[in-house]
Amino acid sequence: MRLPLAAALVAAVLTLSACDDVPEPGRSNVDVGTPELVKAKERTDVADCVPGDATDGGLPAVTLPCLGGGPDVDLSTLEGPMVINLWASWCGPCRKEMPALQEFHEQYGDQVPVLGIDYQDQQPAAALDLARTTGVTYPLLADPGGDLNAQDPLPVIRGLPHLVFLAEDGEVAFVTQSVDSADELADLVAEHLGIDL
Repeated sequence: MRLPLAAALVAAVLTLSACDDVPEPGRSNVDVGTPELVKAKERTDVADCVPGDATDGGLPAVTLPCLGGGPDVDLSTLEGPMVINLWASWCGPCRKEMPALQEFHEQYGDQVPVLGIDYQDQQPAAALDLARTTGVTYPLLADPGGDLNAQDPLPVIRGLPHLVFLAEDGEVAFVTQSVDSADELADLVAEHLGIDL
């Protein structure tokens, strides 16, 4: 009896030690830029991701890939004013909120851009499909491993969606959950970023 148990334990240890592609904690091995996802993004009107040029912004120095292919973006290089939306394809309130964010982007995106981050979502194809069906056109990054969670100055993220208001100097001015309309978002921008739209 003991010999088969010992053999099983040795086999399990050898199997686990042979896993080279197991991501480190907080990292994901989900590829958000496969050829299939690039084609899926081409079927949307989602804008390309644009890296920032700040040298010391207020967001964490976390580099995220562009959902569906494109340049990676180091968040610490971003400056505001900007509204960053953390969302996921599996999140019901995110689905409800995305049209309001898109409306805000269409009306005020030249003054206060919107950036989406598909957060802790292991289904990038579903995320791009949601972007297509909701008509989202603002740029979308991906954080399938949740690298942003509790990175200073961001809070522990429990529940989605989340909105991060980035001030002109790149510092985080305010963090909240969902909005119901573009007008509500414009009011929050006025209150927390000092921009009347």
